[in-house]
Amino acid sequence: MYSDINEIQVACFTIGENLYAVDIMRIREIIRPQKLTSLPKAPPFVEGVINLRGSVLPVIDLRKRFDLPLREFDSGVRLLIVRVSKQLLGLVVDNVTEVITIPVKDIKPPPQVVGGIGAKYLVGVCLAKESLIILLNIDTILTAHEASELGSIGDMEVNG
Repeated sequence: MYSDINEIQVACFTIGENLYAVDIMRIREIIRPQKLTSLPKAPPFVEGVINLRGSVLPVIDLRKRFDLPLREFDSGVRLLIVRVSKQLLGLVVDNVTEVITIPVKDIKPPPQVVGGIGAKYLVGVCLAKESLIILLNIDTILTAHEASELGSIGDMEVNG
């Protein structure tokens, strides 16, 4: 996946006890949670939508997506605004910790299951500062069908 570069910068964040990361080139911004509008008949992992500067963005709770125990939103919770399948999404994470540079050679293939999360959601794992970091493949967070369903929401513009 990263054959033409030597290292990548990733934003690290926590979900439960585990440390995850996403390539910072995929993150548009990191914001505090905003007022959510719930969506009837949305998949269970979709918290709702937010209005971000006139664009309607679906918000996905990664805890629900990965079938992890739920927890209350606290002051550490952040939304990673990322582009998936040509649309912007907010991903709910417990806490954003830091941005680090990882040598690509240190990224190992993902084990089949990491903390209940299937390997299809992962790029790989690596060790940094004595911590195991799980690199998420945000392109697999949604199936093609889910992306298409949520894409129709994301196409809406809000006036005002």
